[in-house]
Amino acid sequence: MPTWESLAAFWSGPVIATNLIVFFSLFGALLLGLLVGYERSYRGRAAGMRTYGLVCMASAALTVIAGYPGYWYGGQVVAGLGADPTRIIQGIVTGIGFLGAGVIMKEGLNISGLTTAASIWVASVIGVLVGIGFFLSAMLLALMSAVCMIWVPKVTHWLPSRQAIVIVLRFKAGFEPDEARLRQAAFARGYEIANGSISISVQNGKAEWHFVAVAFDKLSGAPLSELARELSTMEDVESFNLSHARN
Repeated sequence: MPTWESLAAFWSGPVIATNLIVFFSLFGALLLGLLVGYERSYRGRAAGMRTYGLVCMASAALTVIAGYPGYWYGGQVVAGLGADPTRIIQGIVTGIGFLGAGVIMKEGLNISGLTTAASIWVASVIGVLVGIGFFLSAMLLALMSAVCMIWVPKVTHWLPSRQAIVIVLRFKAGFEPDEARLRQAAFARGYEIANGSISISVQNGKAEWHFVAVAFDKLSGAPLSELARELSTMEDVESFNLSHARN
């Protein structure tokens, strides 16, 4: 039967010190994850700073707590423990991974839901930390995750960035688009077509091109409304779809 002494053990000096070690590991992992995510975001990739930061931080949390099993459950030995906690944690993380994959949506070259999937995985890690008695670490991870999801987009607004847009062009029957001219047209409007992003399909003699265009810098790149206005006047374009790349 739990006593006040057993409950106080969860907030003892050694356990709190271990939680602080976990915190510094989480903070360092978050910064490094944001750095890698910024590079990917700058190049117009689907996964951005928030996704990389959350995944890196959650991975560090699971790794660092594995080094301090003596402080799990307040440093108390659980008599008659019928299962290995590490195997339970492994099962949770694996199962949540499948759940997170279910919220990732892919529409053509546009991918959304990556940050939501990463936040679901982080939530499972927060639950693991609470389960083993690392309450302070769990609260810090929850706070840092919320700050990451709320403030990172605002910080990104001030950093050098390149907007990426997904473009789908459907041409009239018999018209054969030229990739070189398409790249020149994108260049003239402040964009470059990302290498390896072009996808071409033909149905009933009508070509359909999918590709991602990335602006040269934060100030270049014509807005979607202007691009749509130009495309609507082109005789060879039957229909089109423009959207910002999301994560």
